Amino acid sequence: MISEVNAVAFRQNLGEMLNQVQYRHDSILIKKDGKPVAALVDAQLFDRIRRFKDRFETLSQQVADAYATVPEDEGLDEINALVTETRHSQR
Repeated sequence: MISEVNAVAFRQNLGEMLNQVQYRHDSILIKKDGKPVAALVDAQLFDRIRRFKDRFETLSQQVADAYATVPEDEGLDEINALVTETRHSQR
């Protein structure tokens, strides 16, 4: 479950919210002035997010390296063609 809380309430109830995250595996979205500024998630989920982010950065770099010598316009044309093809095949 994902709860939302403002920063003041978060500070006032930090211990309770840590228990909520640790034992119930809930996540808490912390807002300041009505806008999301942070999230409290259990350590296991955070580790998965971090591994996913690392893998995404590795794959992004591989794509960038593979297209390093391709002119930008040509690369964008290829990407747009693939997006169009994928969208049509999903219909």
